[in-house]
Amino acid sequence: MEKRFVYADNGASAPVSDRVLNAMLPFFKEQYGNPSAVHSQGREVRRAVENSRKVIAECLNCLPSEVIFTSGGTESDNTAILSVLKLGRGHIITTAVEHKAVLEPCRELERCGFRVTYLKPDSSGMISAEQVRNAFEDDTVMVSIMTANNEVGTLLPIKDIGRLCREKGVIFHTDAVQAVGKVKIDVKEMCIDMLSVSGHKINAPKGIGALYIRDGAGFSPHIYGGGQEKGRRSGTENVPGIVALGEAVKAACEDMEKKCGYVSGLRDKLIAGLEGLGGRLNGGRENRLCGNASVSFEGYESETLLLMLDMRGVCASGGSACSSGTGKISHVLEALGMSEERARGTLRFTLAEENTWKDVDYIISSMEDCLTRLKRLKEV
Repeated sequence: MEKRFVYADNGASAPVSDRVLNAMLPFFKEQYGNPSAVHSQGREVRRAVENSRKVIAECLNCLPSEVIFTSGGTESDNTAILSVLKLGRGHIITTAVEHKAVLEPCRELERCGFRVTYLKPDSSGMISAEQVRNAFEDDTVMVSIMTANNEVGTLLPIKDIGRLCREKGVIFHTDAVQAVGKVKIDVKEMCIDMLSVSGHKINAPKGIGALYIRDGAGFSPHIYGGGQEKGRRSGTENVPGIVALGEAVKAACEDMEKKCGYVSGLRDKLIAGLEGLGGRLNGGRENRLCGNASVSFEGYESETLLLMLDMRGVCASGGSACSSGTGKISHVLEALGMSEERARGTLRFTLAEENTWKDVDYIISSMEDCLTRLKRLKEV
């Protein structure tokens, strides 16, 4: 088998596209002014920042004034959730399968006197609006539930949950880091009050993100200083990153349905091939991110498989890249009720538009080769 390079870890970080790179390059050496400056250089840069804000707002169907720029998904999640600190205490609803950028600030709020309910998903990672309804208490102040699970790819009923929260007058935040550019999001229709975005999942560089905050949602800042972003997030703006994020969002939202249809086809072929090798799919077959293929090979160690795949030029992960290398079972897989042996053999392949049918064939044949070699070693 001829060796080739196949990148199938886009859920961890996607490569910066040529289109995005070309858009941001001038803002390093040519258009380098501070966007807060009154001179022509500053005004020119400010226009670029506001254009990106407008592009993101159009994609989410919100006002440009409701979008602030951050350093990434983690800051966006933290900023949204910790904004309830001003209330002193109260009740929060989230899930046991959130990214740690949501779970850790929730635990910090618990230390500050808040109560947090962590909803348990079913075996596919699904959380229902009815579960949220049943968890409401008289002093519930926020619900934070992700749009799409980063590990097993399950798409959650955000519109139903959002409408329920709006009826109750409760702030609804969603971590949409994995979903933006892959799922149509309309914050008005979905009754979303706050939404987190990360650039490096959609072909922008690392270190840039955004947070949508509905006007009137009762937001309070956590970074103070020069009053940038209308006082909501101080600090000189990362202009090249902001321009890159705007271009990446624009590109991702163009022909989204067509691109996701193609990637879904790649995903389904990959899942079928891996199941043919004895793998077990994690997450549901329906309501799934277009590029996510999370499959468990019980009786094998994911780290061993990943290293063997890497030697063959295939890049994948064992779950969330943010938790890899800890030696611990993924909290997501544990919450799904998965056995330790199955969880330890879990691989996550996340495909993108840049992948090809030949890439999928190569991943499957590489996995077959890895499993064959490991079986032989077990027999010795």
